[in-house]
Amino acid sequence: MTTGSCLCGDVRYSVSGPLRPVIACHCTQCRKTSGHHVAATSAARDGVKITGEVTWFQSSPQARRGFCGTCGSNLFWDGPGSHLSIFAGTIEGASGLTLAGHIYCAVKGDYYQIADGLPQAEGDDPALTTQVPR
Repeated sequence: MTTGSCLCGDVRYSVSGPLRPVIACHCTQCRKTSGHHVAATSAARDGVKITGEVTWFQSSPQARRGFCGTCGSNLFWDGPGSHLSIFAGTIEGASGLTLAGHIYCAVKGDYYQIADGLPQAEGDDPALTTQVPR
C-alpha cells in the first residue's frame, strides 16, 4: 500500500496496486504548474482511493490536473487511459521507485540540462508513459 498527501494534509490518497516508474515531464504546462518539471508515477484508477476535496483544472481538451484547494499542492494528472498520474513528490515515505526517462524535452526550460543518461523523448512517448506498473 502506497500513501500520499498534499502539503496541508486535506487531500490524501492510497494506492493498493503497483506504481509505474517515475517519468519526468518537461512540457510547458507541467513547468508552469510546478515551477520546474514534474516527476510522476501512475497507478490503475481502480486502485487509487482519494479522500478530501481535489480541485480539478481542465488544462487541455485531453487532460485535467488535480490539486489541493487549500495549500495548492499539485497531486494528479488525469488524462485518457486506465491510469491516473500521481506526482511522485507527494508520496509519503520511501517509494522504491526510480526515474525511468524524460518526455517533452524539446520544450524543456533553457536554464537546466538533462544529464542523467536516461531516455529522452522530444514529446510524448507511450513506451515510457504507458509502462505497465510492476
